[in-house]
Amino acid sequence: QAIEKQLKICGYKSNVDVVALYLARQGLRNIPSLSQFRRLRYLWINDNKIQDLTFLIKNYYLTELYLNNNELTDISGALKHLCSLQILFLHHNELKKLGKTVKELKGMISLQTLNLFQNPLAYDPDYRLHVIYFLPSVQLLDRKLVTQKERESALHLFNPKRAWVMQSVAFGKRVDTSPGTTVGSGRCTQPARRPIMPSGHEFGNNTNKVPFEDPEDAVLVWATTRSLMEFSSVDWNKVATCQERRLENKAEESLEKLTVQFR
Repeated sequence: QAIEKQLKICGYKSNVDVVALYLARQGLRNIPSLSQFRRLRYLWINDNKIQDLTFLIKNYYLTELYLNNNELTDISGALKHLCSLQILFLHHNELKKLGKTVKELKGMISLQTLNLFQNPLAYDPDYRLHVIYFLPSVQLLDRKLVTQKERESALHLFNPKRAWVMQSVAFGKRVDTSPGTTVGSGRCTQPARRPIMPSGHEFGNNTNKVPFEDPEDAVLVWATTRSLMEFSSVDWNKVATCQERRLENKAEESLEKLTVQFR
């Protein structure tokens, strides 16, 4: 009845025309399948008593979904197919498992705005950094912009080895923090381990075949030593053309070449 009422209010003549549906504050506990609305893009179901989301199984075109203020305890298998979703409100529900919830949202490569506050999972000490690391497309989390500093902290916390490689290679700048430092969380974590090189190993010595204790250490050393880039340029305005060389009939001056190396 709530759906039919909204269709009449909006003046929709066929299901194909329905792109937005407002079902908020209706006291709903269950909603029938919305698969007939194949082009549905905006859906408000906030402030109800919804516990199950199986009615969304066919709504692939959704870009905005408002599910806040309901009684959801688990969203596994209900939202991962919504790859076009850009805005998702899930705050003020009963979601408890952070990893399970984030895993359900990982396929949403267009997701930019996400609300998860006022759920039990939001009390995890690494909650915000966890979401930022595993959902990199999110720009606005719980009404707060995601900063570059937070992204770096999340990388140090959840992938310290990759963070160390990025510091070593340093494309454009070198980070001052040491590889063993973790940023952000107060949780005691295992510091990132420096690669242990076998005795006698020399950088760039391709004839040395002494194996590393850990194969990943070899990758780190390779990334560090092979990350040298060289750019050379000349002032082409000072280079004479073929016609100028024939007319002037004099020896061409050697050009100054500028070479810059980046590690």
